[in-house]
Amino acid sequence: MQAVEISTHGGPEVLKPVHRPVPVAGHGQILIRIAWAGVNRPDLLQRAGSYAPPPGASDLPGLECSGVVAAIGPGVTRWKVGARVCALLPGGGYAEYATCAADHALPVPCGLDLRAAAALPETAFTVWSNVVMRGHLRAGERFLIHGGSSGIGTMAIQVARALGATVWATAGSDDKCAACADLGAHPINYRNEDFVTILRKAGGADLILDMVGGDYIARNLKSLADDGRLVMIAFLAGPKAEINFAQIMARRLTVTGSTLRPQSDLAKARIARILRDRLWPLIEAGAVRPLIDSTNRLQDAVDAHRHMESSSHVGKILLLVSGET
Repeated sequence: MQAVEISTHGGPEVLKPVHRPVPVAGHGQILIRIAWAGVNRPDLLQRAGSYAPPPGASDLPGLECSGVVAAIGPGVTRWKVGARVCALLPGGGYAEYATCAADHALPVPCGLDLRAAAALPETAFTVWSNVVMRGHLRAGERFLIHGGSSGIGTMAIQVARALGATVWATAGSDDKCAACADLGAHPINYRNEDFVTILRKAGGADLILDMVGGDYIARNLKSLADDGRLVMIAFLAGPKAEINFAQIMARRLTVTGSTLRPQSDLAKARIARILRDRLWPLIEAGAVRPLIDSTNRLQDAVDAHRHMESSSHVGKILLLVSGET
């Protein structure tokens, strides 16, 4: 099969087209003939050498895909060959075929093609598990998402709105703020507006989802309402900050976070079941939709990585692998 590998750690230019053997589905796994693959920040971190694949995972980048079930491993009963799926992968998405746990795949939602479905798994698993399951967002609450125009951000805005929350989203340009507004958020241009001031005037955020870190951590705590929750999912500006823990105690704040890739297969399977029951109906009803920024061919993954590193995208960046619909 054709694939794109990380030839050595470095910039986008280290991504190289190669030929690899087609993987074999093991016990409890399915083999997917990939149509489209998603590009995510962890792919860039893995390429740079700062985010190693978990034990047993493919060394190829790629954490999500859509496609057709090509083969079924021992012990799998819920899928049939030919089924259209989108799936969360432990790695290996930059290829024509990949294996994954059968319980980490989901049916393509009604009304979506494989291109749109490829934009779902990583963002859906991340947003639902952190905003709803970990962050406990409820109707009527105030929610702030940083990086509102990213794949995670555009999904988080829509999920929060569908759950009945009022949403604010930070972004770094007028065009990105307009995209956030189109999805139902109050946009905040972080280059000339202070999200702390804006949220405090609104009464404070009940929940903040942050992928920036750095000096945003202390500012997030100031932006929270009493009993508010801060959920960290990435640290684009660094993982370290000096904060006053007295305010966490006095205002009963909760600071938590998670990463998706290292979680157990059982944990991911549980998230997948909840997505099928609760998020998929919202997608099929049109209340939540994947927002796609751009597509590149698999062999042009270098360009996709450069585009993501420029931070000029709005929504998801995808790789066209086979072009099936």
